[in-house]
Amino acid sequence: MKATQKYLNKGSLLLFLIVISAFPPLTTDLYLPALPTMIDSLNTTQTLVNLTLSVYFAAYAIGLLFWGPLSEKFGRKPVMLLGLMIYISASLLCGFSEQIEVLITGRLLQAFGGSAVTVVATAIVKDLYDGRERAKIMATIMSLVIIAPMVAPILGAFLLKIGSWHMMFFALAIFGSVSAIFALLYTETLPQRYTGSMLQAWGRLGTVIKNPNFIVLLIIFTTPPMALLSFLAVGSYVYIDQFGLSEQMFSYAFSFNALVASFGPTIYIKLSRKIAVEKLITTSFIGLMLCGVLMYSIGHWSPWAFAFIAAPATLMALILRVPGTNLMLDQQSSDTGSAVAIIQFCSMMFGALGMTLVSLHPDTLIKNLGTIQFTVGLFTLVIWIIVRKKTFVTQHIQDC
Repeated sequence: MKATQKYLNKGSLLLFLIVISAFPPLTTDLYLPALPTMIDSLNTTQTLVNLTLSVYFAAYAIGLLFWGPLSEKFGRKPVMLLGLMIYISASLLCGFSEQIEVLITGRLLQAFGGSAVTVVATAIVKDLYDGRERAKIMATIMSLVIIAPMVAPILGAFLLKIGSWHMMFFALAIFGSVSAIFALLYTETLPQRYTGSMLQAWGRLGTVIKNPNFIVLLIIFTTPPMALLSFLAVGSYVYIDQFGLSEQMFSYAFSFNALVASFGPTIYIKLSRKIAVEKLITTSFIGLMLCGVLMYSIGHWSPWAFAFIAAPATLMALILRVPGTNLMLDQQSSDTGSAVAIIQFCSMMFGALGMTLVSLHPDTLIKNLGTIQFTVGLFTLVIWIIVRKKTFVTQHIQDC
């Protein structure tokens, strides 16, 4: 580790990074069991309720580009604290909403505030760690963050059982408040602040985009979330409406997917000691393609068939995240906040696109998901095969 914290030791620092990295999955997955119920409660349509998901990811992605460069100018801590204030206020707005339009507005603001927190989280990891140590820390954070998707639907189903979906957003406001306490204890890690104006700080996004090596890797490794978030968008409808599971049973099925996925980063770290990282990446893309074929052909057989195909597809996407993020960050010696913002922006935009495409034909959700998984796997595999022997990949891949 490059520097120490005044109030946080190594263990509490890691816990802090896990908590602030858990914002996206917790903010989306907590209320997934309530999606079908919210249609009747708000007297609206499935399309508008789904919009609370897609709007969140789109606004989150745009927010990343706003906050990332600012964290280079003003520091990680001020940006994070401001984002948390917005997030907590927006969560309360969602909790008190009685109309779908108000809920969508609250989700948009919630995403904007939450994006400040997570873009800073990744930047802090880059500030503090290098090379293989950074890969291990990232894998640890990802593995533990995936506990959120396991716990969130179960907690959401419990809150739905004893109250209403409004309670889920009040719970998120509490989570944001706990995160704010950690943020107050955190000591700034930005080694040197950008001295230009705010407009010039945002202009650093353009500097990063001009790096062709970064852009090629960006296309490869930010496309897989499209398959991941497509499952997130249709999971509750497939399990509850198509297979007839209760909200509680859905939460267990969804948690199984998250449990399998939680092993992804750990599996990657262990396998990368014995197998070349390049081969692991290639295998993951092929695995995603195979899952797509199986999902399309037999995913409709039963909820178990659907679950046992969706889980390894999620696993493949998460295995790719560790080396992919490391490779992309290694292309930039500076402008970490801007680079992280662009990486997460593209991941979220591809994810939002996947969530939209998978819902276009509600009668064939499982086949839609299979098609997206296969297409994403094939597309990324082809580009990866083209660039995997290039110098900008080979000189960094052993540290991933």
